[in-house]
Amino acid sequence: MATISLSFFLPLLLTFLSLSSLSAATYPGSGLIMTLVNNCPYPIWPAIQPNAGHPVPERGGFYLPSLSHRSFPAPYQHWSGRVWARTGCTGHHNHLTCATGDCGGKLECNGAGGKTPATLAQFSLHHGHKDFSSYGVSLVDGFNIPLTITPHEGQGVCPVVGCKANLLLTCPRELQVHAPGRYGGVIACKSGCEAFNSDAFCCRGHYNSPQTCNASSFSRFFKDACPSTFTYAHDTPSLMHECAAPRELKVIFCH
Repeated sequence: MATISLSFFLPLLLTFLSLSSLSAATYPGSGLIMTLVNNCPYPIWPAIQPNAGHPVPERGGFYLPSLSHRSFPAPYQHWSGRVWARTGCTGHHNHLTCATGDCGGKLECNGAGGKTPATLAQFSLHHGHKDFSSYGVSLVDGFNIPLTITPHEGQGVCPVVGCKANLLLTCPRELQVHAPGRYGGVIACKSGCEAFNSDAFCCRGHYNSPQTCNASSFSRFFKDACPSTFTYAHDTPSLMHECAAPRELKVIFCH
């Protein structure tokens, strides 16, 4: 029988390790690390949805207790997608019903999107030293929880972006989502698009261009509180960046 050298298996092994959902502590040299931090005084259920054609990290969702974090290697080379938090969840095993951000009643979303409104962290990641990774926080689909993105050890312009304010406390009445029950508190804040379903608020039809899609009083509510976020379809946040080769990107829920 012919002998197969180690060099034949090495590329396959490296690819497997970079795509697997292993902790940063286990493989400290695996490249860009993503860390999700729950600073909230209550548990959350983070969800991860890749863009089409990209792998699903951490099976797309998990439980994260209060004052805890979870780190994992970002998928190899290039990856784009979004992260959000589900709140007020009940259930067991892989059956889960959430008050906000629900992804079809499952703990592991496995590529499924979440129910709006929800605060979104968005990423387009590149692992090369000369490639820029872009990231941002979007309130285009509304708000359910404070969220910021903090880069570490990047080269170039690498600001902290996001929304630290708890907008549930100031959400306009027209946008409020309440928990079930007669006296249910505000659990999320809808976008103007979701609340009124108009072309102007949703930037559809005649309004689907940078020239005709404009800020509304509702998107300005989000922008005034959190200027470094996207607040409507053709919005431009106040903080722009060109961040190359960050060692870690932290998504921090609450502060």
